[in-house]
Amino acid sequence: MKNSEQNLNRRQLMQSTAIAGGALAASSWLPQNAQAAKPEAPKLPKDGVILFQGDSITDAGRDKKNKNANNSRAIGHGYPFLITSTLLTRFAKKNLQCFNRGISGNRVPDLDKRWQEDCLDIKPDILSILIGVNDIWHKLNGKYDGTVESYETGLHALLEKTKAGLPDTTLVICEPFVLRCGAVNDKWFPEFEQRREACKRVAEKMGTIWVPFQEMFDKALKRNEPAYWAGDGVHPSMAGHSLMAKTWMATVFPRKSAKKSDS
Repeated sequence: MKNSEQNLNRRQLMQSTAIAGGALAASSWLPQNAQAAKPEAPKLPKDGVILFQGDSITDAGRDKKNKNANNSRAIGHGYPFLITSTLLTRFAKKNLQCFNRGISGNRVPDLDKRWQEDCLDIKPDILSILIGVNDIWHKLNGKYDGTVESYETGLHALLEKTKAGLPDTTLVICEPFVLRCGAVNDKWFPEFEQRREACKRVAEKMGTIWVPFQEMFDKALKRNEPAYWAGDGVHPSMAGHSLMAKTWMATVFPRKSAKKSDS
């Protein structure tokens, strides 16, 4: 094994151990609505399937040729890895199967084109989607002409397609986020906020679980500067991914609600 691979595996182990060791209890870093809502945890069947979908933030350097469940190379080194590690620890008796199909650069239309193979055919019991930053970033770079309206209608259509094909799947929509540093400047606003609000409208209309990542990072800025959490304003640092994983777990599987399903 190469030294870089050894270092990565050690780093991943340290991250996942820290989360699994009890750092998931709601505390000051959690957005207020994530602490207050405390929804019932989704039911996880034996051999349940969890799928993470999105762009480069979810992709996180995963090996796209490796499609195996619960494989560190297939999951990548970001928040899906940390969440998967925690789920496999907490629900050890359930033999969960976790997959990552995030692809760098993806926008809503890109998800739609590959949805059958990369989502519907996998038949997840829980589907987590984080998408939206490229829909505006590519527009600012002159590579895309999508509007706030097309983002909203496209995401809504994608979720409708998902519900039609997977009526029993729990949908988790993660809030798109940016931090004002690196690539993110005043040109991103107010359109990014409009897109974020559009995503939340779709999530509410479709009755999904909503993971408040932007609110989480806004609150984290009281603890350190934007670049600490995401150097380019878009892609999270190790600390940023860790915070995302904690918030995802605390929102989707509140500890009190999850205790009944842990065994």
